[in-house]
Amino acid sequence: MQIVSDEKHSYFLVGADIVPTEANAQLFARGDAESLVGDELLQLLCASSHNVFNLESPLTDELSPIPKCGPNLAAPRSCVAGYQALNMNLLSLANNHIMDQGASGLFSTMKVLDSVGISHFGAGTCYEEACNTVTFGFAGNIVGVYACAEHEFSIAGEQTPGANPFDPLWSLDHVVTLAGKCDFTVVLYHGGKEHYRYPSPQLRRTCRRLVDKGADLVVCQHSHCIGCEEQYGDGTIVYGQGNFLFDLSDSELWQTGLLVRVSGDLSISYVPVVKCGETVRLAKGSEYAQIIGDFERRSAEIREDGFIEQAYAEFATMTCDSYLSALRGRSPLVARAVNKLSNGRMARFFNRVRYGKGETLRVVNYLECEAHRELALEGLRQIMKSQIR
Repeated sequence: MQIVSDEKHSYFLVGADIVPTEANAQLFARGDAESLVGDELLQLLCASSHNVFNLESPLTDELSPIPKCGPNLAAPRSCVAGYQALNMNLLSLANNHIMDQGASGLFSTMKVLDSVGISHFGAGTCYEEACNTVTFGFAGNIVGVYACAEHEFSIAGEQTPGANPFDPLWSLDHVVTLAGKCDFTVVLYHGGKEHYRYPSPQLRRTCRRLVDKGADLVVCQHSHCIGCEEQYGDGTIVYGQGNFLFDLSDSELWQTGLLVRVSGDLSISYVPVVKCGETVRLAKGSEYAQIIGDFERRSAEIREDGFIEQAYAEFATMTCDSYLSALRGRSPLVARAVNKLSNGRMARFFNRVRYGKGETLRVVNYLECEAHRELALEGLRQIMKSQIR
């Protein structure tokens, strides 16, 4: 367990994704913090005891992209100057992109962070190293931080490098152990559905269980949008805080984010930020009111009995056809073109024809049953290996 001590400041901040992109990599490389975040936000970061953020992209000068779905992120090692200038002194690597450039990309990232004295956690050369934690002194308390990620293409194995996976057989024990040594325990959970502002029923169960095991603050990242807050037991759960600085999409969901501010009395408040081109700024005036107002409204909605289940059922209905289409494999080019022109209606029609009651029950069983799911995944991995060779 790594211990960092600092008793001088009145708050620390928990932030989300901070990723250099082509549009702002030079600002990072020059350490031009004021251009990246503006004077007011920079002052807030520099006055913070610790800034706990998620480094979503490997820092490497040699590209070696792994086979995966989704983008393979990377940023030059020189971008570390921006993290220094922004006072990013505690960076989580537990996310679904840290292995985008393979083991060499991860090792490059850890090495360049070490070279400038930025502490990192949540990934390593193997699972035992990946589940490391960080602890620091704050306002007379010991604060512990644990980071884990859902399973995508970045997860560490017993003898292979990667990010710390959320594993209910082990992660809950890790939180218990950390909480036993700390006065205030933070869990960064990199998971949940992208571009969805509410928790799924399973995500809520998981986060509540983390609180049961000793977490005082659970922050869900990865969704790229601000979600909502739940007070549960003695803990606070933030279901999505949006990005901090990640210029990869013009989606409305990517335009705002929240910093979680923990004060000296361990109370929690929120600092909204807004995307400004390839940079970010402190939200003020009507922008501040809109972000906080919407966040509070969603937080009130999830307290209503049945709301989470109903909202998630509606969201699942809207997105199910993309999963069914993927499960049946590649469609002919003509069919894909017609489906695009029909705004997805053709896929919905053929999915309903292809998946009758029996077929739907079979797919549900394959996905729900642990034994079937494990076997299907292993078989698909073997096919994937043969395709890579």
